[in-house]
This record gives sequence, structure tokens and C-alpha cells, in this order.
Amino acid sequence: MTTQEISPSIDPAKRVLVRPRVTASNAAGLNTVVRVRHMEVMVDEPKEKGGSDLAPTPLETVLSGLVGCEGVIIHAVAKAIGFQYDRVEFECEGVADLRGARGVRGIRPYFESVRLVIDVRTDEPEKRFDLLQRNVELRCPVMNLFRDAGVSMEIEWRATPQTSNL
Repeated sequence: MTTQEISPSIDPAKRVLVRPRVTASNAAGLNTVVRVRHMEVMVDEPKEKGGSDLAPTPLETVLSGLVGCEGVIIHAVAKAIGFQYDRVEFECEGVADLRGARGVRGIRPYFESVRLVIDVRTDEPEKRFDLLQRNVELRCPVMNLFRDAGVSMEIEWRATPQTSNL
């Protein structure tokens, strides 16, 4: 463990598996209703692609999962190290070549790159902010899934003073 990593919050010798599960239905169109525990979410396409524009696209949903996961992991790491912050703002954009999803060989059907800006509203010193950042990037399952898939990840961390109205 380097000085930039905090100890795990779980017994590293015991395997603890999670099994997220969803079910879904699609009535032969572009709108899919997904059931997650007691909730329903939709996935759709914009009207210009033949959808009804009632919900995010699948790729937008994946980016939503990334920023949502980052938020959860930031909270967990901040709690573990006593890091004080009052909010986080995210900007996230992915680039994918649609040819891959349309069957063109040699073009991957998922993101080529993702740009993520994480703006943490905090008055913590830079050294503590670096500790938070390093540990979030090590622990975020979705971010690491993107990286392991060879997606180029451009991540910009910002620390904005809590008193700022930006």
C-alpha cells in the first residue's frame, strides 16, 4: 500500500460478491422499460433516430452509471478519510463511432473515449484532495470497467472552495 492509498474498508481475504440484477421489456421498438428492484427506468433514442425521445439513450445511460458510481465512491472514500465537502458537480461526455454499433467490422461498438470533469466543493488542502482522488479512481467499478475495456479516459478533478457560488 502506497501513501496514496487508504486501507480497504472490508476484509481483503474474504470474497464478497454482489449480484446486481435487472429485468426489461421492449415492445419491438426503441424504447425499453427496465425494472431495477422496485423501480422502473426507460432507455430510448431521440426522434431523429426513430425513438420517442422519452428517456436517455443506452450510451447516455452508461455515462449516467459512471457519474453515479463516482458519486457513491467519492462519498465512501470521503467518509473513510474524514474528507469534508458539500457537493460534487460532474460533466461527462463520451465519443463513440456509430459504425461499430451498425456492424462495421474493425470499429468497436462502444466508447472510444470519455471525458469526465469532477468538481468537488471543498476547502480541504491539496494533499487531502489528492488522497481522495487517487482512492476514488482505484475503487470505482464503472471507471475501471471503462479503463479495462481500453476506453481512453480523460479525467479532470477540480477543487472549488465551498464558499464559491460557481
